[in-house]
Amino acid sequence: MAINELFKALSDENRRKILDLLRNGDLTAGEIANHFEMSKAGVSQHLSVLKNADLVYAKKRGQYVYYSLNSTVFQEVLKWIIQFHTDKKEENE
Repeated sequence: MAINELFKALSDENRRKILDLLRNGDLTAGEIANHFEMSKAGVSQHLSVLKNADLVYAKKRGQYVYYSLNSTVFQEVLKWIIQFHTDKKEENE
């Protein structure tokens, strides 16, 4: 997991909204774009950042590419945060 790319991806409100949309299931780029007032190219750029951070998968089905959440990255981040918190707590004891 590239932590810098992950935080870069999560730093943008539009990308967080895309992740929220994908919580309900796989969507195409066009379906995602319907929820935004930006160009499809803009949505594609956000999806590219999310893919580079391994937060989403892209799977081609027929003529469409469907995007889905990669929940394992979120699990890894939570483990990292918990460990950071646990290490700090042990330092203070």
